[in-house]
Amino acid sequence: MYEAFYGLKENPFSIQPDPDFLYFDRRHSYAYAMMEFGIRDRAGFIVISGEIGCGKSTLIRHLLNNLSASFTVGLVYNTHREIADLLEWIMLAFGLPYEGMSRVALFDAFQRFLIEQYGLGKSVLLIVDEAQNLNPDALESLRMLSNINADKYQLLQIMLVGQPQLKDMLMQPGLQQFAQRVAADFHIRPFATDEVQNYIQHRLAVAGREAPLFTPEACIRIAEASHGIPRRINILCNTALVYGFSAEAKLIDLKLVEEVLSDKAEFGALSSP
Repeated sequence: MYEAFYGLKENPFSIQPDPDFLYFDRRHSYAYAMMEFGIRDRAGFIVISGEIGCGKSTLIRHLLNNLSASFTVGLVYNTHREIADLLEWIMLAFGLPYEGMSRVALFDAFQRFLIEQYGLGKSVLLIVDEAQNLNPDALESLRMLSNINADKYQLLQIMLVGQPQLKDMLMQPGLQQFAQRVAADFHIRPFATDEVQNYIQHRLAVAGREAPLFTPEACIRIAEASHGIPRRINILCNTALVYGFSAEAKLIDLKLVEEVLSDKAEFGALSSP
């Protein structure tokens, strides 16, 4: 809609996870470094947590794009509290048959799959997204799967990615044995105010515009209103560009951002009545 007017080749503020737009601030750089370290060090469990919209899914996409062909990866993303045993979902994630099989048969089939991958020189990585939805029984089933090994070689690595509740859950006394298996972890915090302008400019540059478009004052207000969470920043910036295009504004300034925030508060579908 506004791309041509602002010299952009695509929407710079889509809320869909896109590794091409990944901005490596200090926190995301550390989180990704812990992912890589955990995988290379063959950590049994890796835990990455952070607020909704902080960029966890984008980091996963970036990781998947950069893993070598020596990895076989399964992704479980539709977790919920009613799942007591994840094994069927794990089999599905790796493209393995699971229907009509008993618990013992499933475990045996998955163990044979891991041994087969080991024989082929492959490392197996399971990524569980939205892992804060898992209950203690499901976590215990993951811990049992992590015990499968061959010649002291751990055949399965597990990465749990989730919201802050995941971090809180793993600190509960009843999960102490599980937490002791976590060899690499990082909690991603929102951007600081002074990082938001760099984040906005980075996304604009990826979308084809090098010249600043948002004034420093506008960026500070966006940082305050979004609490530094990337997805919220994207939504506000995207709306501001729509307003700017409609008003034929060459720059997005503080006044325009205030108008966006005021209208969202008064007319937004998710605003308080």
